[in-house]
Amino acid sequence: MLDKYRYKADEWLEPLAKKFSLEANKLSYLSFIFAIFAGITAYFSYEKKWLLLVSAFLILMNGFFDALDGKIARLKGMASKKGDFVDHAIDRFSDAFIIGGIVASPWVDKLIGLIAFASVMLVSYLGTQAQAVGYKRVYAGLLGRADRIVVLFIACVLQFFFNAFYGYSVLELFMMYFAIAGIITIVQRYYLVMKWFIQK
Repeated sequence: MLDKYRYKADEWLEPLAKKFSLEANKLSYLSFIFAIFAGITAYFSYEKKWLLLVSAFLILMNGFFDALDGKIARLKGMASKKGDFVDHAIDRFSDAFIIGGIVASPWVDKLIGLIAFASVMLVSYLGTQAQAVGYKRVYAGLLGRADRIVVLFIACVLQFFFNAFYGYSVLELFMMYFAIAGIITIVQRYYLVMKWFIQK
């Protein structure tokens, strides 16, 4: 949903991107390091709640550097298929570490977590597979990567301040949202690509 506003983010990302001397791929790897530690801190946050705020910050940094790497590549004329592959592979690894850390923690019921995790992975798969078969890359739906970063950040912050609602932890409720929104997004993306095939 937030991916449609990328052009607005570009307005403040471009001046920042011009100041960075690091290569885009190195920023991609840096974003992955933030994701690894975000997942680790989320996993251990059940016993030490302050780690939720650390995790929230690391998630935000992961999203920031993920947005910045592509912008730098385009500004410096370094955009390439290799860079695109690295960027999207790192995104999936990052999703796996961050969401995996949350769903593996005591905060979340394992069945809810499994459905949420699978939904996120399938959403991303359909987005890139659409391009692989000749259609454009699909960002449509309720659960794009920008949405996930914002939602995960908010979820960790809220979990720090509140324990549970109706017997469910805040993170658990947000994983339920991921599961439902993910399934809806999967259907949306599948429909878009199948519609394109029919109209070819």
